[in-house]
Amino acid sequence: MPTTSSAARAAAAATATAVLLVAGCSDGGSGDEDRPKDLAAQQLDWQPCPAPSEAEGGGPKPSPLPGGTQWECSFMDVPLDYAKPDGETIELALIRAKARDTKNRIGSLVFNFGGPGASGVHTLPALAQDYNDLRARYDLVSFDPRGVGRSVPVQCLDDKQLDEQAAEDPTPDDAAEEAAYQEGIEKFSRACEENSGNELPYVGTINAARDMDLMRRVLGDDKLYYFGISYGTELGGVYAHLFPKNVGRAVFDAVVDPTQNTVQRAIGQVKGFQLALTNFSEDCLERGDACRLPGSTVKEIQDWIIAFLDRLDKKPIPGLGERMLTEGQATDGILQTLYSQEYWELLEQALDEAEGGDGALLMAFSDAMNGRSENGTYSNIQAAGAAIGCVDDKERYTLDQAKAMVPAFRKASPVFGENLAWGQASCNAWPVPGTWEHPDVSAPGAPPIVVVGNTGDPATPYKGTKAMAEALGKGVGVQVTYRGEGHGSYSSSTCVQRIVNTYLLNGKAPADGTVCK
Repeated sequence: MPTTSSAARAAAAATATAVLLVAGCSDGGSGDEDRPKDLAAQQLDWQPCPAPSEAEGGGPKPSPLPGGTQWECSFMDVPLDYAKPDGETIELALIRAKARDTKNRIGSLVFNFGGPGASGVHTLPALAQDYNDLRARYDLVSFDPRGVGRSVPVQCLDDKQLDEQAAEDPTPDDAAEEAAYQEGIEKFSRACEENSGNELPYVGTINAARDMDLMRRVLGDDKLYYFGISYGTELGGVYAHLFPKNVGRAVFDAVVDPTQNTVQRAIGQVKGFQLALTNFSEDCLERGDACRLPGSTVKEIQDWIIAFLDRLDKKPIPGLGERMLTEGQATDGILQTLYSQEYWELLEQALDEAEGGDGALLMAFSDAMNGRSENGTYSNIQAAGAAIGCVDDKERYTLDQAKAMVPAFRKASPVFGENLAWGQASCNAWPVPGTWEHPDVSAPGAPPIVVVGNTGDPATPYKGTKAMAEALGKGVGVQVTYRGEGHGSYSSSTCVQRIVNTYLLNGKAPADGTVCK
């Protein structure tokens, strides 16, 4: 998803050193020789889980699983800078639920749910029922990657400032609004540097992958068993590239295209959300008079949505509490509902109510996308997502360069294009340099990795599935297609679940090119 996000020489040198060390251990070896032996020997102190922190998303502590199994939480020490393995360490937050069949237990199945910036400690218990069959032989494990949740969270703006940022105009119309947009980028970047400057150079995907290999060893596994969703597929691909011989059984669902740069990926995502909106509109029209949206064609419905957003740009409407629903928040709310077909009915309701002057439901979806709780506190998903994205991606587009992209983005989506085009400037004031144009995920020598793509996925368009499978290498990437809607496949398709479960539990990989309908 899109995020709002002159480096110091020392930070640049540290980042460059880390990248060089990574390149040095990507030759198919285990890489154990350059990792801190004392940290690999640490013993985790598993305790009953507390309630999630505000940075993780808040809420009650996780409920026991069916059968009474309790969630356990711990912290694992990792080097802040892998170029200095005996230097400063930071703590990563972990969560687990033990396998039911301890006699036939395979190991730990590590999950990353994407973002970047999503808290695995918060998300795994919420979705655990979807993965209940896998707990037969695996401990289900997830974690807050560095910079996320309880793992030395990146901190930028406070809650009041984040409310103000969410209400800002994402599509500037004149020089004054462009200046205000750039000022918002600079304010956000300054706040991140002031509050988390020591950690910012080290929160990227390369270090997260190295953390997972240390985690594998600390958990006592010879191989990493892994389930990555969305951005988690990119993290898994980078891990496989760095440590191909340490990969056990791995599944990538809702696959990020590793061959694209930032702009290519953003345009693909814009097209994906436009496709999802078109499918939503067609579904509405098929219900005839029951459809509450004005228009008798897909174009008429979408023209109405464009006009609605234009009206909000000029005059916001009441949202939740005293907050007014702006164009940017309404756009975020629409995007959030397009992640799952289950939300289509609610999107129709939200748009209908907003047309009548009530923006509460659309604002609630916007709050969900931006990590805002009902009590007005924010998780750190925005800050972490910006920090990880900006340290990963080399591109630093100016506002003028982003402005020049607007026509191409608008062509890809007349509804969402302009918003995401301006977002390409979000790293231009970031205090830490980026790492790559796109990640290397080639993994010669790795075992089969099952790569699952959904043809209707808005956030990670389907063509990225084939690109990932091919980039992993011949005999490694095994492509599975689900012909459906929404972001991800495993939780939506019993066919995909059967294939993935058979592979993870029994080691039998599907045939490359398998299709689920």
